[in-house]
Amino acid sequence: MPRRLIVLLYFVLLTGCGIWAGALLLEARAEYGQLKQIQAASEAKLAAAETRLREQEIILERLRTDPAFVEKTFRETLAYGKREEMIFRFDSVR
Repeated sequence: MPRRLIVLLYFVLLTGCGIWAGALLLEARAEYGQLKQIQAASEAKLAAAETRLREQEIILERLRTDPAFVEKTFRETLAYGKREEMIFRFDSVR
């Protein structure tokens, strides 16, 4: 009888350890899924930032080397004109 009791206690202990380990595994798997989602979002943001950086580098290089582009940029963004020009500004019609 005591031998059966010891075997039963070992069985209960091993079953409890198995359930505990399974719960830890499920929790770790859920956390892994969340981390994969965060990683995918971060990689998408990084790709967008790298694309924007390349575009800005191209614009910067043109600003350094192309006087016509510099003039066009000033005219569009700052509404500058030459001395002989008159600039008219109109409100947007909706």
